[in-house]
Amino acid sequence: MNPIKEPIPSRRMLRMKQLTEYMGLSKSALYDLMNPKSVRYDATFPRAVPLTPGTAAWVLEEVDAWIDGRIASRGKGHAA
Repeated sequence: MNPIKEPIPSRRMLRMKQLTEYMGLSKSALYDLMNPKSVRYDATFPRAVPLTPGTAAWVLEEVDAWIDGRIASRGKGHAA
């Protein structure tokens, strides 16, 4: 008897170039979102996942969730 195996959810990872294209923001703007010393810092922005030494990527689903949160918060007193 073979147990039914749940499919492994596919995860799409975005490298920095893909992230800039997907978000419509420059690399420097994205790095500002991730830099606690920046006035543009956003602690809710998804953290990069290290893939190899010197290589990182962002999980698309996490980026989409962050975007959804920004959309939901518009008009609630948050700066544009």
